[in-house]
Amino acid sequence: MTTPTTEIPAGYKADAKGRLVPENLIKPQERLEDQTVRKIIEHALELNAQIDRFLGHTFEDVATFMDILADQYDATKGGKKGNVTLTSFDGCLKVTVQVQDFLTFGPELQVAKELFDACISRWSVDANDNMKALVQHAFQVDKEGRINREALFGLRRLDINDDGWHRAVQALNDSIRVQGSKEYIRFYRRARPTDKWSAITIDLASATSPAPAAAEQAA
Repeated sequence: MTTPTTEIPAGYKADAKGRLVPENLIKPQERLEDQTVRKIIEHALELNAQIDRFLGHTFEDVATFMDILADQYDATKGGKKGNVTLTSFDGCLKVTVQVQDFLTFGPELQVAKELFDACISRWSVDANDNMKALVQHAFQVDKEGRINREALFGLRRLDINDDGWHRAVQALNDSIRVQGSKEYIRFYRRARPTDKWSAITIDLASATSPAPAAAEQAA
């Protein structure tokens, strides 16, 4: 449901509290500031919409290419999205698409912690202090209550031949929940194939197409 906007009479401007103020009573510098802000925001909204369209077209182009590639190998089109790198024939231009999953942990994580702790206790004689510290660090939370994912995943990579440890790792794996994902696209170029890549910076991650707001009101 949209909220109806009140039409502002000619010769007036609404202030931040919604009060109508005659333009001749507004200080010249405030009128100039208002005009400057509206001009900048108008251009920003145009650029924002342009970036939003560009982002959509770019993902479509990459998806079309991947579908054509799938056709050549009789693979399924539009399969699970993953990380993709496309490079120009001369090796000087590159486009990368990365998919980032947003993870949380379920109640199995507490079970995993108990199993890891049980392993450490059982190995109390042989377990070194580094192993104990590794497990303790993995389950510590920061000030916002967030768990160090990399430290947890580091436990999964340890090659320990112990049934209790394997059960702990399985509980850790079962605790992982994928709440969603987001695609990021990045662009790179270089003068020669032997040079380092230089990023072409475009802030696509925050590109949106907001609805017209008061900022679009004519000055």
